[in-house]
Amino acid sequence: MDSNKIIDEVLEELEKEGHKISRRDAMKLIAISPVAAGVFANTVAPTNAEASSATGKIVIVGGGLSGIATAAKLCKKLKNPDVTIIEPNPISVSYQAGQTLISAGVYKKEDIIYQTKDYIPKDAKWIQKAAKNFDPDNNKVILEDGSEVSYDYLVVAMGVTLNYGAIEGLEGEITTLGNSDVVRKKIGKNGVYSLYFADGSVDTYEGIQDIIKKAKEIKGGEKLQLIFTDSPTAIKCGGAPKKIMYIAHDLIKKAGVRDKVEMLFYTNSDKLFSVPEYAEAIEKQYKERDFKWDFKTRLVAVDTENRVATLEKTWMEKGEWDKDLEEYEMIKKSERITKKFDFLHIVPPQKAPDAVGKSPLGSPASWVPAHKETLQHIKYPNVFAIGDCAAVPLGKTGGSARKQYHVVVDNLIAVMEKKDKLPAAYDGYTVCPFITSIGTVMFAEFDWSGKPAPSFPLDPTQERWLMWLLKVYLMKPMIYHGMLPGRI
Repeated sequence: MDSNKIIDEVLEELEKEGHKISRRDAMKLIAISPVAAGVFANTVAPTNAEASSATGKIVIVGGGLSGIATAAKLCKKLKNPDVTIIEPNPISVSYQAGQTLISAGVYKKEDIIYQTKDYIPKDAKWIQKAAKNFDPDNNKVILEDGSEVSYDYLVVAMGVTLNYGAIEGLEGEITTLGNSDVVRKKIGKNGVYSLYFADGSVDTYEGIQDIIKKAKEIKGGEKLQLIFTDSPTAIKCGGAPKKIMYIAHDLIKKAGVRDKVEMLFYTNSDKLFSVPEYAEAIEKQYKERDFKWDFKTRLVAVDTENRVATLEKTWMEKGEWDKDLEEYEMIKKSERITKKFDFLHIVPPQKAPDAVGKSPLGSPASWVPAHKETLQHIKYPNVFAIGDCAAVPLGKTGGSARKQYHVVVDNLIAVMEKKDKLPAAYDGYTVCPFITSIGTVMFAEFDWSGKPAPSFPLDPTQERWLMWLLKVYLMKPMIYHGMLPGRI
C-alpha cells in the first residue's frame, strides 16, 4: 500500500466518526509518526545483490505480530529464504492494541480481527498446528499431534498465556495462548470484566454501560464501587490496567453520573509508572479525576456470586538489629482485605505458554531467557526470542516488537553468516499510548534509561487530541501495511 492510499484510509476513518481534518493536516500527522516513518521514506526490500546468501531452515513459532513481521523481513533479506511459521490460529493476527478502544465504544470487535492467511509472506510456509514442546539440543519443535519439525534456526514468538486461573475463584476459566480467545465461565458476568481478550473487551464496554444505568437509578448519597486491578507478573500492555479506568471515568462522566461512583485502583507496584515523569503526570491526572489508589496491593481472590474481591497488601517492617551488618532486618508483612464491588476489572497474571515456558528453552519464571539487547537465547545461540514471551525488561507491547524484529532479523542473519559479532542491539524502547479520555492520549515512550524517549517534538507527558488521532486512526493501518509486511 502506498502513502496516498494510507492517507485516504485515515481520512475515510476520521470522516466516519465526524472528525474534519484536511489532507494537509493528515499528512503532517503521518509525517511526525515514528510508525509511519518507514512507509513515507520509500522503504523497499533489499535488491538481490544486497540480500544475504546465507542459507538454513528457519522456524518461527508464533504467527502474531512479532512472528509474521520477522518472517516477512527475513524473506526480504535472504536470497533463498527457507522460513516456516508454526501457528494454529486462523485469526491470530489481531490488533490487540484496539481492545481498549472496543471497551471505549470506539471500535467493534470485527475492527481488530484479521485472518492469518492474509499476512503470511508468500515465500514462507505455514504449519497450522500448535507447538507442544521443544527439543533444542536436537533442533526440533514437537507439535500437538506428536509430529516433529526440525530447524537450523529458531525464533520463538509465542506471546503470553492469560492465566486467570491463578486467581482464586477463577480456577475454571480457560487460559488463552497468543491471540486466541478465552473460553470463560465467570468473566463478563456479575460485574467481573477483563479487556485482555477481544470478547472480554466487548463485555467490558457493556459492563460500563450497565454501571451508568445503575448509577442513574441511585437515590441519595450511595456510590457504586468500581475496582481496577493490576497484576504481580509482567504483563503485555502495562498501561491497560490504567487505560480502562480512564475510559470508564470518561464514559461515566459524560453520562452525568460520575458523582454516583467511586473509582479505586490497586497495583502491586510501589509507583504509578516506572518512569518518574510519566508517574508524576498520571498522579496529577488521577487527582484531577478523583481516583483513589493504593500501592503494593494485588488481587488474590474473587467471589463472583457475592461480588467480593480479596486483595493482599504487603509492606516491610523493621525487625531486630543485626550487629554484624549494622542494620535492621527487614521483615515482609501482609494482610488480606475484602472489598465489595459493583464493577471489577481484572488483569490476569501472565506467563509464556507452557509449551515453551516449561520446555528446555524456558525458565523457572516461565519466560524465554534471552540477552536483552541481542534477543539471542542465553543458552542456544541458534535460537532467538521476541515479543511478549521473551524474558527481557519491558518489551511487551507492539511498539517494542516493532523495534525488536529488526534486531532479531539482523542478528539471526549474522549467526547464519557465521559472523563473530552480532550487529544489532535492542535499546528497550517501548511505547504506551495512554488513553486518558475519549479524545485524548498521553503518548508515553521510554527505554531502559528510565527516561522519556519521545519520537515527537512535543512534551510527552501532556494529554493531546493529536495523539488520539494517531492512536485511533493511524497506528492500525501502519501496523498492517508497514510492520506486518516487514517494512517499518
